[in-house]
Amino acid sequence: MTSKTTLSLGPSEADLSRAADLLRWGELVAFPTETVYGLGGDARVGEAVAGIYAAKGRPSFNPLIAHVADEAAAKELVQWSEFAQRLADAFWPGPLTLVLPLRAGHGVSSLVTAGLSTLAVRVPAHPTARRLLSLLGGPVAAPSANPSGRISPTTAAHVHAGLGGKIAAVVDDGPCGVGLESTIIGLSGPSPVLLRPGGLAAEEIEAVLGRPLKGRDQADPLTAPGQLLSHYAPNAAVRLEAETVQPGELLLGFGAVDGDLNLSPTGNLAEAAANLFEYLHRLDAKGAPIAVASIPDHGLGAAINDRLRRAAAPRQ
Repeated sequence: MTSKTTLSLGPSEADLSRAADLLRWGELVAFPTETVYGLGGDARVGEAVAGIYAAKGRPSFNPLIAHVADEAAAKELVQWSEFAQRLADAFWPGPLTLVLPLRAGHGVSSLVTAGLSTLAVRVPAHPTARRLLSLLGGPVAAPSANPSGRISPTTAAHVHAGLGGKIAAVVDDGPCGVGLESTIIGLSGPSPVLLRPGGLAAEEIEAVLGRPLKGRDQADPLTAPGQLLSHYAPNAAVRLEAETVQPGELLLGFGAVDGDLNLSPTGNLAEAAANLFEYLHRLDAKGAPIAVASIPDHGLGAAINDRLRRAAAPRQ
């Protein structure tokens, strides 16, 4: 890929208008959401979507999320359902992605769906993201703005470090508040399925639905982002459920287990989620193996542990 100058833009109206123009011209623009920074391309332009895969080094069988400005825009792309309406009423805009059957005439590139008959769609809560989507007036395909399989970016600096010279621009509006990718729920079958845990706890979703979520069959093909076994990985090796540090390791602590950095000294899972990727970036920069303290596997802890297991998995 030919190196290009990556512009640094801010959240001003003028800068967001410029970012929207770049997207309109088929360029790639990274922008903040409440979860992580996304690498955006116009979801209707095949060349732009192909550019996302190329910039990230992402396998093209791994589908992308289409980000839209509001619920009405989502309904233009997918076949709506009662479950979708209940979840959208409760959690949109926010860190929740719904996978639904494509609607006729949707106009989305087949590269976004990886050739599937379903589309992952989300209305982000971040005001800068929503303003950019409104200015473009169309769906934006946007995986996390990092090289494929590596630690997700929660600041503009992370994006520049990973993709600088490969994309047109980065919209910088500070660190992301949630810090974990969106929770993904599959709604293409008779029962809602948890396809990826994320920044919205499964228990909250189940409370709204009034029923438990099904788990994804690991033998099924990829139907949503974030399902590869090895993902969100530092360059360094990662060891989980550590209570003490071994020689040469750095320790990422939690609660009473302190370390070189502590995700949340008070054991607050929301704080730990917000800090996870930033702290992994900081420790990875030191070039040593990383040990991670145990994290409770409930609420947001389930999503944190999902990311950590993938970070520690054998590299694909």
